[in-house]
Amino acid sequence: MAYDPRSAFDRFLNSSLDELLAPGEASDGLPEALVLLRRVADGVPAYGAMLKAAGLNVADIHDATDFARLPLLNKENYVRRFPLEALVEGGDLAACDFFAVSSGSTGEPTLWPRGLHHEFPVAVRFEQVLRDSFRAHERRTLAVVCFALGSWVGGMYTTSCLRWVATKGYPLLIVTPGNKIDEILRVVRRLAPDFEQTVLLGYPPFLKEVVDAGRGEKVDWGQFNVRLVTAGEVFSETWRDLVLERLEQDEGLNSIASLYGTADAGVLGNETPLSVAIRRFLSEKPEAAKALFGEERLPTLCQYDPTSRYFEVVEGGTLAFSGDNGAPLIRYHIADQGGIYSFEAMRAKLADYHFDAETAVMQAGFGHPRRLPFVYVFGRANFTVSFFGANIFPETISLALEKPSLSRWTTGKFVMEVKEGLADRPRFTVAIELADKETADPTRIELAEREILETLLGHNSEYANYVSKEDQRPVVTLWSKGHSDYFPVGVKHRYSRR
Repeated sequence: MAYDPRSAFDRFLNSSLDELLAPGEASDGLPEALVLLRRVADGVPAYGAMLKAAGLNVADIHDATDFARLPLLNKENYVRRFPLEALVEGGDLAACDFFAVSSGSTGEPTLWPRGLHHEFPVAVRFEQVLRDSFRAHERRTLAVVCFALGSWVGGMYTTSCLRWVATKGYPLLIVTPGNKIDEILRVVRRLAPDFEQTVLLGYPPFLKEVVDAGRGEKVDWGQFNVRLVTAGEVFSETWRDLVLERLEQDEGLNSIASLYGTADAGVLGNETPLSVAIRRFLSEKPEAAKALFGEERLPTLCQYDPTSRYFEVVEGGTLAFSGDNGAPLIRYHIADQGGIYSFEAMRAKLADYHFDAETAVMQAGFGHPRRLPFVYVFGRANFTVSFFGANIFPETISLALEKPSLSRWTTGKFVMEVKEGLADRPRFTVAIELADKETADPTRIELAEREILETLLGHNSEYANYVSKEDQRPVVTLWSKGHSDYFPVGVKHRYSRR
């Protein structure tokens, strides 16, 4: 039977958030994934061809083991292999009404068609953040979209989903200055005094630039009760604390919410007061974090609705998901390093370290948390660099730049790479962006090299043990804000080069 998009419209607009999320609290997502599989196999020409080539029949797929036999899809073997119309239901692009463009951070930008009804599951993620974390159903809220506008997915998708939330009766007004700091500050000064809270939505390093630029222009952030919704990058709890301090905001569990999203499928999961409480606990307990996630660094930790996006952990501890979109995706391999926990499994793991996250959240005044599963993500493996066999992650360098000794005069952006030819051996280098009107000098370079080295040795055991002492000190260069070689304005920043 053909999918009726009107049912998604009616369900979103006429259901409370509790009603929308309740099915996800009682399901592992597999029944919904199987329903989607049968619809996609029958109605999407490209996927039917993939199944035929693999010699698989959906009638033989009944459980999780069977589902795992289905081919893993990616951009190369699926999205770029078939014409666009073959990727959508019915083989007709007219079933969609909008194109979004991915950032191209891992290669050539990709076009993603979608219809209006495909936005509703993603709008639920925004509604969950706005209601559960920011209490936007009770507060007049100004939402300032600071993602780039145009054909790129972030700004337009965010704006559309926020408007759907407002349509449900939330006292929410939206303004779209995009990624223009002067315009953001102008609309905040003009509009924020008329609202009970202001929510800035954008990439973490850019939002920090907005906050710092506002401080430089004497914007009193404290009077606007500012909240942030971020996406696109992992940040540390030190970064969260630093930004909260600069916003004069002391509500750690419900002031900054990170979204886990992709252009391929919109928002897949979101931070909640519960996931933030867990992450903040783990930031002080590295042995517990390593036991839960297998890494010395902290991932983004979100909760997700399994009836909307079905996650699996596949090759090498990376993630795949299945979900409905303009181009429906079954077992789409996004290559993000990470994993999943059921609600009960996470609670049991934390109990080993005598931490009751539910009680902590309720004591903070949030009521009973939603019993949704967790997804954690470190980011793409290809954003790391390898130096003498040690993998170096951007998050570790960020920790160094978030120290007070460096954060006062840097933006937090950097580019790390391994360079040949600087000496008779390769050198690990870090190019750092200076804050506006700051200058480079040898003292600052020496301080940055020392702080980065100390952080690497303290948080990366591979670096401490694989790299010889004479090679461990990084080579730091300092660059003016917006420098075209490393920090061009208006494009998504890349933290590593190879």
